[in-house]
Amino acid sequence: MPKTVIAVDDSMSIRETIRMTLQPAGYEVHTANDGVQGLQLCQQHPADLVVTDLAMPRMDGIALITQLRALPHYRSLPILLLASDAQEDKKVAAKKAGATGWVAKPFDPNRLLELIRKACPP
Repeated sequence: MPKTVIAVDDSMSIRETIRMTLQPAGYEVHTANDGVQGLQLCQQHPADLVVTDLAMPRMDGIALITQLRALPHYRSLPILLLASDAQEDKKVAAKKAGATGWVAKPFDPNRLLELIRKACPP
């Protein structure tokens, strides 16, 4: 059974890049376009790993991580945060919320796949 990854980003091109990178590598990928939809999706389809953007409408990535960490299934699951903002205070807030790792945008799809394989082998 393939591992499930949920990708949450308000950019359709980022969501599709993640999908087109991970599906051929053996992952099942579900996508959401903001934190609210991402939280609902995570509750409906328990994942093995979550990749979320930082800056999104309705609920940002840090709030999503905080909400997910409150759910039993997501307490210790890998959660990677995508962000173009490299400010140290955002990294600290993400870590404090429970992010497993930080991926700078723009990202190399092969590097993202490598990180995901380390955190959640297919």
